[in-house]
Amino acid sequence: MKGDRVEIVVDAGDTTRTYEVVASRAGRRVETAVRRGVVEVSEVTRNGSVVRTARFMANRVLALVEQPVPREAAGEGAGPGSDG
Repeated sequence: MKGDRVEIVVDAGDTTRTYEVVASRAGRRVETAVRRGVVEVSEVTRNGSVVRTARFMANRVLALVEQPVPREAAGEGAGPGSDG
């Protein structure tokens, strides 16, 4: 889905830094995982191949905000249950 986005706010000592990982093409998605004290945010293709990965120390991550792509209005178009 084009438009999936994750924002990561990291403690950088005396200040905070914000990083953003965005699904750059249609059909890609952004996945997050926390393993062994490391937060991994990866852009993944439809078949599961990782395109790029950002890694952060979990004890430095202040916020992890996942923002999905906005969907079309559900009442419009010829969807399931419509009379079109």
